[in-house]
Amino acid sequence: MSSHGGVVLLDRDGTLIEERHYLHDPEGVVLLPGVGEGLRRLQRAGFLLGVVTNQAGIGRGYYDEAAMHAVNDRLCALLAAYGVHLDGIWFCPHAPDAGCACRKPAPGMVLAAASELGFVPSSAFIVGDKPCDVELAHAVGARGILVCTGYGQASAAETQAEYVAADFTAAVAWILASANSLGQAGV
Repeated sequence: MSSHGGVVLLDRDGTLIEERHYLHDPEGVVLLPGVGEGLRRLQRAGFLLGVVTNQAGIGRGYYDEAAMHAVNDRLCALLAAYGVHLDGIWFCPHAPDAGCACRKPAPGMVLAAASELGFVPSSAFIVGDKPCDVELAHAVGARGILVCTGYGQASAAETQAEYVAADFTAAVAWILASANSLGQAGV
């Protein structure tokens, strides 16, 4: 493992930003409450931060990669106002029926992130608002956290997440407490 304190991989829509159906307009990017502050706390604690996001709208022809990158650029600009820098954004551009190795819950995006950032996938925390995010965590042996924002409330009762967080602030608190108990991050 690298010299960083750990890695948190995050879903984008419904986890970091308000859920919008096939978001492709940067003007529609709105941070969820507590996200900027929470990511700043994680970053200051030594965590690398990455986004892993399914973008089926590309595969379905609803928008192109340039539109998705514009949305991601807007997200990064909003986070920069909090002093937060994302260490990477990985995306799956395929439709659900494409049979690719990168669409969550398949491990492709996490494996790519691990290769680029230099971490062991099982050491990561994965935060998202859908069962596929938690299933992705299980697929790579990571710790999965379901946030009850976006679609999370609907799946909270049936999830196999290690932790179900009411919101992003609660997820961050759990990650920091868990990392401290493991001696993983320097908080």
